[in-house]
Amino acid sequence: MMRRIACLATGLLLSACGPGSSPRPIASEPLTAPPFIGAAATAIPFAGSAPEHPYMAAAGVGGMHGDGFSSGVHQVAGPLGVNPQVVSRIGSRYPGGMCATVTFDRGGRLVALCASLLGFELQLLQPRSLELLASYQLPGRPSTFEALVKRDSSIIMTDTSGGAYFYLDAQDRAVLVDSRQRLQRIGHRQLESGQWEFYLADSWALGGDHVPEDCMNWNNWFPQGECDPVTAVMPDYSGNIWWVTRKGRVGTLNPDSGQIAMTRLDGEEIQNGFSVADDGVYIVSDHALYRMRAMADGAPDIVWREAYDRGSAKKVGSINQGSGTTPTLIGDDYVTITDNADERINLLVYRRTGNSKGERLICRLPLFDAGASATDNSMIGRGRSIFIENNHGYSNAMKQSDWSAISGGFSRIDIRADESGCNLVWTSPEKSPSVVPKMSAGNGLIYFYTFATQENGENAWYLGALDAETGRTAFKIRTGAGRDYDNNWAPISLGPDGTAYVGTLKGLLAIYDQDVNPQLSSAMQLCGGAGSGYKTAALDRACAHFWAARISNLGLGF
Repeated sequence: MMRRIACLATGLLLSACGPGSSPRPIASEPLTAPPFIGAAATAIPFAGSAPEHPYMAAAGVGGMHGDGFSSGVHQVAGPLGVNPQVVSRIGSRYPGGMCATVTFDRGGRLVALCASLLGFELQLLQPRSLELLASYQLPGRPSTFEALVKRDSSIIMTDTSGGAYFYLDAQDRAVLVDSRQRLQRIGHRQLESGQWEFYLADSWALGGDHVPEDCMNWNNWFPQGECDPVTAVMPDYSGNIWWVTRKGRVGTLNPDSGQIAMTRLDGEEIQNGFSVADDGVYIVSDHALYRMRAMADGAPDIVWREAYDRGSAKKVGSINQGSGTTPTLIGDDYVTITDNADERINLLVYRRTGNSKGERLICRLPLFDAGASATDNSMIGRGRSIFIENNHGYSNAMKQSDWSAISGGFSRIDIRADESGCNLVWTSPEKSPSVVPKMSAGNGLIYFYTFATQENGENAWYLGALDAETGRTAFKIRTGAGRDYDNNWAPISLGPDGTAYVGTLKGLLAIYDQDVNPQLSSAMQLCGGAGSGYKTAALDRACAHFWAARISNLGLGF
């Protein structure tokens, strides 16, 4: 049976992909910090269920935050720190190269969005080796041109438009709105020659009557009208594709009819992603959290609105004066964001259902230290637990100079079973300046990205792991040193084979455990984590046998 699992795993992960382009590694500054800190962890799966979406790729692989709930949870078992290996790839031969979003198709290949001064590019990459299989150029963003003209990199760093919040649909197509306000579905396929290619499956224009697009560019140096780039897209459970803009427009597109409907949140700004469940669409502006639904004609309808404390000013590193968190949905009942209160941000947990005039707020819990509390990343939600990092003191990789200003802190908060409030379970002092953290449900680890300043003044960067139950730091894996290894707000993503991928200012990293026993490794890659749930009853039995033997340490090389 174990031999059969190994063959299946090999077939899944090493399918013929045609010739590829070997990666150019990201150059590192001299390294003096230790390559590994801590000890290899033991996999202890973290209980909870995974949301499945009828119009998105499988849970954990389909978007920046993993799934439609923006749970930040991957079902697979990520690296445990067993003889870890690091592979890097420069994301573009042009200036820039940061790979901001990574998703995974059914063959385990990466569909990544990488940026350069020429614009965004979709890349199809081989797992672990990061060999380039295909690429698809997207148009440059107006913010890039404006930043060059005005010599102000912050214009780029505060722009979340152009496709970064794309998702992979149930047919492995990347769905995004490009900088020319075109909603596109872009697929990929393998040709008879063995080569891979991207192709445009569908395209709809949102500009004109729906989204103003009088933006600064090479042909429009002095725009007179409004420019309102689309921030994010996501499908609802009826198949409508929702989109939001920076200046508060919220719209839907019916991909069958092409019908577009829209509303606007006057005076409000949307710079985060949003989340969806079968009960509605959850959007946070810089003033309030919304639950919406599509009416019969597709028009977005507000079910309820919850205003929050937006503070008196924008914090260091924040994009706007509002919540920095994409709403995280937890189970069937809850949604959580943070506010932007002045001294300490607060975790806010709401009931999703109930009368629109009822009391939805379950808890308002202050986080981290006074005057040193901010986050600009979505939280992780699993079971009744919420995990959040403190981003206070970090701006971006181009401007950050005072690394002592990074306050640090990573907390776990649990919602009480009787819904009487929330409890702070633990807080780790670890500093995770900007990464979108992720949980491996398969091994119970929370992955983050941190730094240590070396004697030469350069930061060495590490992929770190926290035990979700205790908050204890399990290990840190050194990836490289210097600004090009700064994460700069990109996410961690866990591939189907358990590899951790981290976007950096210059490209993309792959971090994985060395294959000490190839047969065992293949089985672990296929089975993911204990209790993951599998495609067939036979495979379910085989993986149950494998994990029982793995945990009992019976004859499998451990």
